[in-house]
Amino acid sequence: MFYTRLKTIRIVYVTAGLLAGLFLVSCERNKSTSPEARQRFEGIIPKPVSANMTGNTFTLTEDTKVVTSGSVEGVDNVARFLIDKLKPATGFNLEKSSDGKEGKNSILLSISKDAELGAEGYELTVSEDQIKITANSPVGLYWGAQTLRQLLPAEIENSKSAANASWEIATGTIRDYPRYSWRGSMLDVSRHFFGVEDVKRYIDLISLYKMNVLHLHISDDQGWRIEIKSWPNLANIGGRTQVGGGKGGYYTQEDYKEIVNYASSRHITIIPEIDMPGHINAALVSYKELNPGPSINREPASARPNRPVAGQVYTGTEVGFSTLDVRKEVTFKFVNDVLRELAAITPGPYLHIGGDEAAVTKKPDYIAFINRFKDIVKANGKRMVGWEEIAQGDVDSTVIVQHWHSQQYARMAAEKGAKLIFSPAQKVYLDMQYDSTSKLGLHWAAYIEVDSSYMWDPATRVDGIDASQILGVEAPLWSETVVTMDDIEYLVFPRLPGVAEIGWSKSDGRDWNEYKVRLANQAERWDVLDIDYYRSPKVPWDTSVDQQDNKKDTTSTASK
Repeated sequence: MFYTRLKTIRIVYVTAGLLAGLFLVSCERNKSTSPEARQRFEGIIPKPVSANMTGNTFTLTEDTKVVTSGSVEGVDNVARFLIDKLKPATGFNLEKSSDGKEGKNSILLSISKDAELGAEGYELTVSEDQIKITANSPVGLYWGAQTLRQLLPAEIENSKSAANASWEIATGTIRDYPRYSWRGSMLDVSRHFFGVEDVKRYIDLISLYKMNVLHLHISDDQGWRIEIKSWPNLANIGGRTQVGGGKGGYYTQEDYKEIVNYASSRHITIIPEIDMPGHINAALVSYKELNPGPSINREPASARPNRPVAGQVYTGTEVGFSTLDVRKEVTFKFVNDVLRELAAITPGPYLHIGGDEAAVTKKPDYIAFINRFKDIVKANGKRMVGWEEIAQGDVDSTVIVQHWHSQQYARMAAEKGAKLIFSPAQKVYLDMQYDSTSKLGLHWAAYIEVDSSYMWDPATRVDGIDASQILGVEAPLWSETVVTMDDIEYLVFPRLPGVAEIGWSKSDGRDWNEYKVRLANQAERWDVLDIDYYRSPKVPWDTSVDQQDNKKDTTSTASK
């Protein structure tokens, strides 16, 4: 009897020991989600449609493979982007395979047929053994790869040397797709010129937050920034100046193609803008025959004696003093040639003709201009985009109108069947100062703090516009006060990620108090990316896990 009991006790003891050992092995293999990995999973910007954690961890190692499945063109490019992005910080020479085998310790990129995901959506599934990104197209895989970047520690953004970090990713499933198809930013390279490398950096920064349009404002009163071979003085003379009297600059057509190709590799469409019939002084300086006669001006010179003189070099910031002449034959030879050459080197479907602030262009002439521009753009196989004032012309469903100020013009465009992009100056003009103490920017539209920039909805911004007519959002950065890349970053961050979320995420899932925490969690990543951002007092920047733990400890001690 005693022996039997002892044997039973020994069996129970040994069994318990084996179970404990198995439990330890299981925990070793299925490592639970760390607070840091959980925070990254919950902090993605733009906010996904759904994101559900499962409580474990995948760890990226030097043996991880990037595997592609299927033969759809462009999938390998996403794989290469991902490998190139992960290599510098990890030091891993990740292997790429095209065999489609779903092995352990792999990142699988696969084309699927999932109607809900649409053209740009993706599903990202992380298990202990594998990461799988599926999408209907390479662009969806690319956005999934951008989300994967945010799931990794911020040190993954270190492009200079290997970082000392544990490359842990929380397990779970993310399903995601955009609300709007047009999610963009505009960069004004006319008031101050920014070279090819600066534009490439800007492309990288906006693509991190799934923006897919870069609108380049490449001509204005202060400078002409694109080589036009049939009108060489536009660049050679018009490109020499900028606001404040600096040396200016311009893109050769090869430079421009390099920008376009780089943007394409990030699934971003470049939309060039030649601003007409106003904002055209750099062209008037370059070719005197484009200058209109004095009868074109609405008001005599004595009415505004300090107004800049059209046709003379101008490096200030006043607007609305220049115009083309609708009655001159050379005017439309110029317009035809410029748009023809630009269309030939722009693979995207759009040409932006400006059309704003044409203060000295008489209204009948202005309308005639817009109608002619529309025909010329169409003849070159493109779709016309213009600022909201173009709604006065014969716009229709083939035209895209960019709303920036006037609700009347926005409604007028909608009534004529045009599609709209929303760029309300009081919300998303990134060149506006944050407050009266801001070191850069202007405030003619408003002081725009980061919370104000986030708290609005395109669908309700203007009464009387059907949601189906809204293509999306675009955040312009005018460069009157912007000279360096650091200047750009200071005004763009932290506001741009919020605009990106407005364009991507459903409005009923957005809340400032929740978003500002996610935004604060991006700061560590921006530090590694060397982004010179504005530390808004509206954002609780100290939201790292360590800081939160310290706050809890302090609160606990104080309560005792």
